[in-house]
Amino acid sequence: MIEIPSDLNPDLVPLAFLLGTWEGAGVSDFPGAEKCNFGQSATFSHDGRDFIEYVSHTWVLDSKGNKVRPLETESGFWRVDKDRKVEVVMVRDSGVVEVWYGELADQKPQIDLVTDAVARTAASGPYSGGKRLYGYVKGDLMWVGEKATPEVPLRPYMSAQLKKVVSPEQVEAWAKDLGDLPDDGIAFFK
Repeated sequence: MIEIPSDLNPDLVPLAFLLGTWEGAGVSDFPGAEKCNFGQSATFSHDGRDFIEYVSHTWVLDSKGNKVRPLETESGFWRVDKDRKVEVVMVRDSGVVEVWYGELADQKPQIDLVTDAVARTAASGPYSGGKRLYGYVKGDLMWVGEKATPEVPLRPYMSAQLKKVVSPEQVEAWAKDLGDLPDDGIAFFK
């Protein structure tokens, strides 16, 4: 279920499906880098202004699903305009700064993004751009990323399926709402 917080900036309503903390796992595979399964925790939050703050941490998982070591951290800010055009400014721990542009799909919670600008520090590895697709599918946040370097043309390199984390406070609030339900459960559907 997509909830729209009452204090969300009205301009951000089309991005409301992203809000919350999401956790799950995915795969990473790119030439010249370690192929691995990874865990991810991503948080999309707001403070009433016209952007969503984004922070993501990923870590390598072993064959039993245990954390081995950090993989990548990125953070940034997401905006959307009245024409459903999305812009993202993102910084990665590897020394890469990106500006992404894209748009929301028509009639569904899906965002396609493409890098417009990339800046790298001397310490970062080769990287020339990317594409990402985010989608809200049956209550999960799914994404796939593509990456290009001067040596490797644009190709998929990471994807994940994330589940929304529910806080104990949310569960308590939902439980309080159950008091209004009929006793037998069946009457609710009549």
